[in-house]
Amino acid sequence: MLALTESFVEPIWQYLLLLHKWNKAYNLTAIRHLDDMVVHHALDGLSVHGFINSSDQSLIDVGTGGGIPGILLAIVRQDLSVTLLDAVGKKTRFLRQVKRELGLKNVTVVHDRVENYSPDDFFDVVISRAFSEVNQFLQWTHHLGGNQTRFLAMKGPRDEPLAQNSVFELIAEDDLTVPQLNEQRKLYQYQKRS
Repeated sequence: MLALTESFVEPIWQYLLLLHKWNKAYNLTAIRHLDDMVVHHALDGLSVHGFINSSDQSLIDVGTGGGIPGILLAIVRQDLSVTLLDAVGKKTRFLRQVKRELGLKNVTVVHDRVENYSPDDFFDVVISRAFSEVNQFLQWTHHLGGNQTRFLAMKGPRDEPLAQNSVFELIAEDDLTVPQLNEQRKLYQYQKRS
């Protein structure tokens, strides 16, 4: 289970209401109904929170779209500096509105393509959910982290092996448990080879 306290229910619900409202005009997600958003977005996105270490201080959610899992992780880990990166303007406008309405001081929204974004420091965690094929994700995001950075890819059941010449290595592969979802979810964790 997700092992979260009830104090997070209200802000997560507020986020889902905003996503539902904005989705009608901006088509942010293919999921249209609030009940489905609870499972496919909130519970699915929160399934990775146990894999974010208490020592992690910074995280970037690449191709965040409507903010999953980045917004959810920012809500449940207010000590974590969360950067939400997306190349689509309507999505980053929505995320700025969420940041304002929920008072998320630990969130930074960046409207840019990942290959053009150049942060001042490496992130502790680089994460994406269904952003691209694994080797593309690692190729496009390698400049966001150093040798200690963990690159996390949230994926479905399809196996995506690393390219033979990759500078990354797979350090963990875990099944994600999403309550009320009968679909397979996996989390792949990578680090640069030292």
